[in-house]
Amino acid sequence: MVHYASASWLSLALAAFASPALARGVGPRDPVPAGYHAAPYYPTPHGGWLDSWRDAYTKAEALVAQMTLAEKTNITSGVGIYMGKDPSCVVPCVGNTGSADRLGFPQLCLQDSALGVSSADNVTAFPAGITTGATWDKALMYARGVAMGKEFRGKGANVHLGPSVGPLGRKPLGGRNWEGFGSDPVLQAKAAAQHIKGIQEQGIIATIKHYIGNEQEMYRMYNPFQPGYSANIDDRTLHELYLWPFAEAVHAGVGAVMTAYNAVNGSACSQHSSLINGILKDELGFQGMVMSDWLSHISGVDSALAGLDMNMPGDTNIPLFGFSLWQYELTRSVLNGSVPLDRLNDMATRVVATWYKMRQDKDHPRPNFSSNTRDRDGLLYPAAVFSPVGQVNWFVNVQDDHNLVARQVAQDAITLLKNNGSFLPLSDSSKLTVFGTDAQVNPSGPNACLNRACNTGTLGMGWGSGVADYPYFDDPISAIRRRVPDVKFHNSDNFPKLSDTPSPDDVAIVFISSDAGENSLTVENNHGDRDSDKLAAWHGGDKLVQKAAEQYNNVVVVVHTVGPLILESWIDLPSVKAVLFAHLPGQEAGDSLTNVLFGDVSPSGHLPYSITKAATDYPDSIANLKGFALGQVQDTYSEGLYIDYRSLHKQAIKPRFAFGHGLSYTTFSFSNATIRAVTPLTLLPPPRAPKGPTPSFPTTIPAASEAYFPEGFNTIWRYLYPWLRRNEADDAHAIGVAGDKKYAYPDGYSTVQRGTGPAAGGGEGGHPALWDVAFEVRLAVTNTGDRHHHAGKASVQAYLQYPRGVPYDTPVVQLRDFEKTRALGPGESETVTLRLTRKDVSVWDVELQNWVVPGVEGGRYTVWIGEASDRLFMACYTDSGECEGGLESPV
Repeated sequence: MVHYASASWLSLALAAFASPALARGVGPRDPVPAGYHAAPYYPTPHGGWLDSWRDAYTKAEALVAQMTLAEKTNITSGVGIYMGKDPSCVVPCVGNTGSADRLGFPQLCLQDSALGVSSADNVTAFPAGITTGATWDKALMYARGVAMGKEFRGKGANVHLGPSVGPLGRKPLGGRNWEGFGSDPVLQAKAAAQHIKGIQEQGIIATIKHYIGNEQEMYRMYNPFQPGYSANIDDRTLHELYLWPFAEAVHAGVGAVMTAYNAVNGSACSQHSSLINGILKDELGFQGMVMSDWLSHISGVDSALAGLDMNMPGDTNIPLFGFSLWQYELTRSVLNGSVPLDRLNDMATRVVATWYKMRQDKDHPRPNFSSNTRDRDGLLYPAAVFSPVGQVNWFVNVQDDHNLVARQVAQDAITLLKNNGSFLPLSDSSKLTVFGTDAQVNPSGPNACLNRACNTGTLGMGWGSGVADYPYFDDPISAIRRRVPDVKFHNSDNFPKLSDTPSPDDVAIVFISSDAGENSLTVENNHGDRDSDKLAAWHGGDKLVQKAAEQYNNVVVVVHTVGPLILESWIDLPSVKAVLFAHLPGQEAGDSLTNVLFGDVSPSGHLPYSITKAATDYPDSIANLKGFALGQVQDTYSEGLYIDYRSLHKQAIKPRFAFGHGLSYTTFSFSNATIRAVTPLTLLPPPRAPKGPTPSFPTTIPAASEAYFPEGFNTIWRYLYPWLRRNEADDAHAIGVAGDKKYAYPDGYSTVQRGTGPAAGGGEGGHPALWDVAFEVRLAVTNTGDRHHHAGKASVQAYLQYPRGVPYDTPVVQLRDFEKTRALGPGESETVTLRLTRKDVSVWDVELQNWVVPGVEGGRYTVWIGEASDRLFMACYTDSGECEGGLESPV
């Protein structure tokens, strides 16, 4: 999503480009490399055929059946950026749908972000997704979702625009990787599922985004001069990597999916019939609503036919001129026969069913805040030229005790990468000197920069639409001074001239950072992606560490970062005793860090990505961002399945710190492992069940009068309405009933619903058998530290190695499950259970278009168990049912 500070950036010179005539259809596209296809898939499968959504669809069918044409188009689109007014309250959210007030269906409030309620006061600024992924703790992922869901509900939002699993994290320089949970599909998938469960149990619609291939920020958006880049992804890679967390989200019952700005294989995601109709709604059985990302809607009829259900925020690519490709245009398109009424009925029903599914018809609060001002009173229609003023903020505090969840996530994510000689933890009597501006909150205030679009002070989150306002900021220097009052602090990123020579026991704590965000804003010449600073610390942070290491015998480096950095210029310096990655901690940056620094708790975070020794350790397609090109920028995923640790393993390149790496103040042993087969496997899943019945509505073109403006209705310029002038409605209706429309349907278009559907489908997320547990591994985890050691939490990671000789190229190992223990005292043990599903042991066969278990005929799958992708020392074998420890890692 893209946010703007105000409308001032739009000059009247752009008015010439604001017409809907700029909309792009599905006509000729820029050529993509051979072998990458965007095959047509029509029509959109009806929603409602799964039992899990039956009650919601029954209610939705009854309500939609009473709606007029204009009411249906109204609820499937936003009413314009910076617009929104409900009869009972103001609805100034980042996205506001139209309503069907006559029938009691309200405007829906759609609100960012993936780490808290954005653009609102009295909320919690939770740690970012990448920080949450670094906990490797499913219980914390769920708890964060629960707390966040309560805050969205307390603020009166209907739709939470998160979590984000796209970008997956393919490119280390990608600007929005930090909003997701890590550079692995399983880590992303399991974290997203827990988050969705927590959010939706509070009655809030979660939105999985951005579907799909949005792996860099620059050149992602269509504009009047250039199409968004094309992410060219082959079918197997799509299924086994980038689609994997979306499938898990659908399986978890997610209510909404947001399409990406970019194209995939040459077709824009917002009108990609293969991705939306074919894969998402048919193969994955998605029953909810599909929305566009903000201002990414580039066609009216084509996007409707391709399966888009909601246009956000309603405007064309260039907003604030009162033009829309839907609303009144969608009404016109149904009247003239360009969009079958059957498609609009399904769109409206999906929106209403999702509302019912989350029980929002039962005492759901209405919005009590404004995204546009923190004042009590403000413009009711901020984008309007003339707007009435009224109360827009009620200052409802929804924080409760969610700071405790936020602090726990921030603390348990802190990843100890190096601890030479067990230098950490520090004692309260340590003589400390702190260096770096990242140690202290922005002197102008934590929210001083619009959408956090600066890297000033402690970095708690990236920038863009994925942020929230800090209610307060517990910064590291304040927390350190609470523990050790006599601390010297040099609030500069340049190493100072020291007045005294440090003693051998003095400790320097150096804070460095690396930021990134959304391409709508540029920070220190980084255009969302880290295209300027790349994998170096910002503000000369690497040099600051080197200078400190020249003067001090003991240096501790604390890193707040959106992703991996190259640490080679200082990581092996003998004075650098310890390195902590604190990721993006949100409001609780202080005590969460000092609890680890001073040994109140043992660090238990693990890296959600690999840290290489050089950017060139990855192939060019991963390591580098795509630059400018005439026409459509082509981003071809030539590396296939081999990203992050998969790529390093294939090339036999040892990283500096591996995916999953993380040290503790104690030690753990894994023992007494057992493996058992749970569900008998076949080469293919069994034949899928047929689809159940779906809602049925009349399909004849409705009367033109259903589109007329109400008598005496006064409009507000820039507000988007579903009605047409009487003569326009009559003209469109005449074309429709005469069957004389001029519109050419896209190639492969059909109005006939397909039969059973893809063999790989049949349930939410795909064939129900894919989620059957195939193998279960149990083992004992023991804290082997002596009585002087700490209690600690162990991260148990399970990676799958496919049988030798299978007719598919597979990575050496791939993460398949993980669990985190409770805090175990010295000598304490806990039994951990890891599960691998049928899908976990399958590969996607592009010819069969199904998930295949290649080792079903007696092949030996090896389940490797360990503490990181390069620390796998225990193996369990599926053919013999035996496990053994003390092994050398397979990589």
